[in-house]
Amino acid sequence: MGVQGLASFLEHHRNIYREVRFGRSRLLVDGCNLNYLLYFSSGLDQNHGGEYAAYETLIESFIAALRSCDITPYVVLDGGSDVTDKKLETIAKRGKDRVRKAHEAAVSGKTMGILPQMAELVFRQTLARLQVPVAQCLAEADQEIAALASEWRCPVLSNDSDFLVFDLPAGFLPISHFQWREVRQSGSLSSISCWSYCTSSFCSFFGLQRQLLPTFAALAGNDYVKLRGIDWTRFDSGREACSRLEGLLCWLRGFKEPQEALEEASRNSPDSLNQGWAILVLEGRCPATLRSGLVPSWMLLPLTQARLSGNILDVLRLHRMSLGFCIETQELPSANQTSRPLRQVMYGLLLGKDKFTPVEEIDREGLTLISVPVKPTFTRTSKRLRLDSLPQVALSDRRNVLLEALGVTQEFLHLLPPQLQLPAAVSCYWLQKAQPPPDLQRALLLGMSNTLRSGTGNSFQNKSGIKKVDVNVSHVFSQWQVCMKDSIRLNQLLGLPLPEPDVSRLYQGPLVHQLVHRMRSGGKLKTLLRSDRPSQELYRSLLSVVRRVRAASQNRRKAATRRRRNPEEPSADLRRLFLRDEETESEARVAVAAQEELRLQEELLQVRTRYRTKERRNRSKNPDLARKEECRGRDLL
Repeated sequence: MGVQGLASFLEHHRNIYREVRFGRSRLLVDGCNLNYLLYFSSGLDQNHGGEYAAYETLIESFIAALRSCDITPYVVLDGGSDVTDKKLETIAKRGKDRVRKAHEAAVSGKTMGILPQMAELVFRQTLARLQVPVAQCLAEADQEIAALASEWRCPVLSNDSDFLVFDLPAGFLPISHFQWREVRQSGSLSSISCWSYCTSSFCSFFGLQRQLLPTFAALAGNDYVKLRGIDWTRFDSGREACSRLEGLLCWLRGFKEPQEALEEASRNSPDSLNQGWAILVLEGRCPATLRSGLVPSWMLLPLTQARLSGNILDVLRLHRMSLGFCIETQELPSANQTSRPLRQVMYGLLLGKDKFTPVEEIDREGLTLISVPVKPTFTRTSKRLRLDSLPQVALSDRRNVLLEALGVTQEFLHLLPPQLQLPAAVSCYWLQKAQPPPDLQRALLLGMSNTLRSGTGNSFQNKSGIKKVDVNVSHVFSQWQVCMKDSIRLNQLLGLPLPEPDVSRLYQGPLVHQLVHRMRSGGKLKTLLRSDRPSQELYRSLLSVVRRVRAASQNRRKAATRRRRNPEEPSADLRRLFLRDEETESEARVAVAAQEELRLQEELLQVRTRYRTKERRNRSKNPDLARKEECRGRDLL
């Protein structure tokens, strides 16, 4: 949620906080908040699509710093949206703001705080690899975190101002003042300097009854409550310039119980008080997050272990999907349109029995936030499957659903390492749907080959980098990223019929943009690859397989089109028999040609040998003539 203006308000009252050295403790971490703040505070690229390998390294460093101080982190993530839609107005406002900022970033080149598309996947994968305990709630995580912090009596790490009004026994640690990069050593003990906040200090400083804190949060305004019509600045706080929150705190000093304050506030602004925030204030408990039968029982464990995206809950419960926004100008179509067919297959799996009910996708058109009704679709295999028994479906069938959605076969994918099979299939889908220019295709695959091998993403990169974004190049790479992200989610729902790739190794925005720039400036791939033979071999293998898979898929589609137009055409099996005969004949021709070439080479060698023998005899008879021929460069051999 977030209490409007409270965090910045307390920055002017820093004596409420205590400076402490934190170590040897459990720590509950607001995962979604940490993901954003860790990436944005690092100075990593935002406008070219992200620097995922560097972000992975940053997460590793953060966890290593905690563990060096004997701090055990427990990361809690948000799940689905609030089913009551009390936050819909706030979500819409934030969505419009992100669309505007993404456009401004594309036009001006400024960093506007737009999280790269796959940063959250990198965050989750890295925590899983480091064996950090991660839990995903079925709704918003704030109250779940607060309840667990009270039970465990450990602090909460976040920058969400909601935790400033929760009564947490061990307090609240703001991420912005958590100096994890500077671990302090004292004897055998290590610790991290940080600020600690307790509600008792807040209440003591402002003379407020502790039980009125939830009332204060609601009246101040948050993601659920938009209280209008009351000018809190008119209540005297004893200062010349009274802020809105100071006036509200001054007014609340006259009450001892929440109900008294709520009744008085309702008389001042009856239209702004609604059942949603009143329930939130008075109950102070976690809302029910599930309705019976909407979520299959097998899904609960992978959802709570963050092995499935929380967006699945929104599709099941609300028939809604909020999409992310890429760095794009308003003139360009949303990159999310490219991967919509993949999401439609996922909707079909999730809403099989309600397949005629569209899913409301929250996307953009220009700078306008729009709602697009999207119908679920089914592949040849998925129309036979049911969600409640999906884990029991044969692996081959689940793999077929994924490959059918991507429009590829596994015919050539097995030639690649397992980690590359899904990225290669997604790249084939991207080539078909986005139709990128050849130099962008090569740059993407070359960047992928380099980072998969080295894990750095910097081998080919110019030190100066590229500051200005080429919006058309960025748009095409954004299309690939959303295709990759939605394919990974579909693959997860299907129980990983293809190995999940390491996202941090797939794409490095500054690198691929630099490769495009160098190729368009006259640089050649041979020059770029000459110093890195392993990357060269991996790139060629990846490019070859992608081209072969794409060609096979195109031939299959053309054959299907011909069959529809001419039903009397020979069947695929019969054509394969003919093809085998043709291949046998072709192989025979190649073998004969090879033997003929070998015979000719042997004859040529004999001719050369005879010529050299004769030449040596002539040289011995007339040495002066031989020297003249050598000087004139007429020695043909």
